[in-house]
This record gives sequence, C-alpha cells and structure tokens, in this order.
Amino acid sequence: MPDGAAAPVMTAERVKALAADLGADLVGIASAETLNAFPPDPRWPQTPDRVSPHVKSVVAIVQHIPVAAFRAKTNIAVQYIDMLVLRRMDRIAFRIAEALEDAGHPSFVTAAQETDWNLKRASYGRLSTRHLGIEAGLGTFGLEVNILTPEYGPRVYLTGILTEAELEPDEILTEQVCIGESCSRCLYSCPSDAVRHFGIDKRGCATEAQEFGYAQITGFFDRYIGLDRDRKRDFNRSRGVFGFWQGLLRVVGSFGDCPRCLAVCPVGNDYHAYLADVQKFIPEKTPQKVEKAKAFKQARKEGAEIDGLNDWNERWVGPEGYQGMVARQVQAFKQAQREREAELASESNSRVNEEIL
Repeated sequence: MPDGAAAPVMTAERVKALAADLGADLVGIASAETLNAFPPDPRWPQTPDRVSPHVKSVVAIVQHIPVAAFRAKTNIAVQYIDMLVLRRMDRIAFRIAEALEDAGHPSFVTAAQETDWNLKRASYGRLSTRHLGIEAGLGTFGLEVNILTPEYGPRVYLTGILTEAELEPDEILTEQVCIGESCSRCLYSCPSDAVRHFGIDKRGCATEAQEFGYAQITGFFDRYIGLDRDRKRDFNRSRGVFGFWQGLLRVVGSFGDCPRCLAVCPVGNDYHAYLADVQKFIPEKTPQKVEKAKAFKQARKEGAEIDGLNDWNERWVGPEGYQGMVARQVQAFKQAQREREAELASESNSRVNEEIL
C-alpha cells in the first residue's frame, strides 16, 4: 500500500464488483475455514491451510469457454482457446489479488492448472478449483464430476485468490444443477467410457484429455531411448513429437482438452443458444453405455450405496437432488428469446412506417 494512501475497505460486495469490472463471468467467495473442514478427499487434503495458515477467504472466479469452439470439427479449436481463457483469467485474478493487498490484505493467486505428485499420481493440485467454485456457491458437480454452473454448464475454467481478508462467504447451492442419471449425455459422449456414477476414471479420461500430457511424453521417450538410429529418425518425424512440441507451444493436447462431455451437456443458456442443434446427436453413444446409465438410474432410485453420492461427496453434488433447475432455466431462456424477437419485429415495423410516412 503506498505511503499516506488510505486503505479502502474491501468487502465481499466490493471484491465481486471489481471482479465483474475486470471481466470475470462469475465470482463467489468461500470461507477458508469451511474449505479446511471439508477437503475433497480427507486422505489427500487439498486445503488452504496446507498452502498458507493465514488464509481466511478464497475468491473463486469463473471464465466461460466461448461456445464457437465446441461447434468446430476438431478439438484443436477448444484446446487453443482454453489457453487464451486461462491467460485472461490469470490476469483478472492477479488484479484482484493486487487490489486486496493494496487494501492491506496479503493475497495471492492459485495456479488454475497444477499437479502435486505427492498427493496422487494424477492431476491433483494443492487446491481443487472445482470444489472452490462449489463452496463459493457457483455450481454443483455433474455426473462426470466437472463443476456445472447454471449459466454456462461445465464450459468454464476457475481459479482462486487466497486472501487474508475475512470476506462474507456465499451460500453453497443445495439443489443439484446436473440433470443426472436421466440425462447421462456426458456418459454417452465419453470416448474412453470414463464416466462413473458421479465420478470419473481419471486415467481413462486422460487418454483422450491429455493426448500429449506428461505421462505420454515420458512413455514416448522410454520407448525412444532403446531404438536404433534409423528408427529414431522415424520417431523424430512422428505425429507424437510434433504433438509434444505443439503442446509446449500452445497447450494443445497437453492437459484436460477432450471437450466431448463439455460440448453435449444441456445445462446453461449458452448450450440452448448455440450448441443444441450441432450437439443433439451423440455418435459415441452405444447400447452398453445406455445400459450403464439405466443401472445408475436404478441404483439412485433404490437408494443404493454409491461412492459418488456418499455422505461426504453429496455436499458437492447437491443434497436436495435435481429439482428441475434446467427445465425452469430453459423456459425462462425461451421466453426471453420470444420477447427479444417481438421487440426486434416491433422496431422493424416502426422503421417501415416511418419510411412510408
């Protein structure tokens, strides 16, 4: 804070207004005390106190992924725009942390995409941004355990600003945003059939989402080392080497870049405005996946024990279950569309009448 400058009072409302002014699509606030009390997995706690014992609040911000990328014929459009979204989100988060610190509250930004190999041998960071968003009242888990926001479904990225400011936290959503087992479109679309019952086979998912990720790179070079000179020359010209270079340069294929479950999810006004026509048909759907979805639905109906819906995880899925949120949202969206069309027609008729007169 500059010498002689008066420190502005940073309330939750002020922080949210600043985030919106900077361009964040959504923003919410979670209490560090709550995040410490409810780690995603108590065996591998991803909690603020493991990062800094001084943190009191976490500001979660959301940037949506522009939907045009999900209308493209290849994944590359989504993979490249993901990088641009992450860069923009980091800039916004830094500005918020800077403002908080200028007001006398030490703050810093978490990495939106990071891995700590001491936690699990998979893509687990010091904090789970999905859980940050849910605890900040921005959404709930989908069947494939992406965070689903009412506004943009799962087509979002999140990051968190850890601050020593004590900000009023938002209420967690208790109604399940995900339509659930009766929808199962994420299950049907998954190329590696990695969707579980409110869970995910992360290694199976990574075979598509991280085509040129860390494990693929190390496996490639394990094979490469033992090759003779001619075979090494062939490998040097292979698609794999090009993919690794492209991943380093543009993040394409190197992390979380399979967009299928994101593209087909019917939650969010962006889906109904721009994706419903091109994503209605799911070519990956098979009779086996349909039977799996039926089994999920029956297990839920019978109240069976489900790992993804146990007493701990249900907090992030939505303890009240699905109550029709998406159906209400669709009707409101269609009504707004009709009103807008009527308004445009009225404006057009007025111009015509003015020209005639």
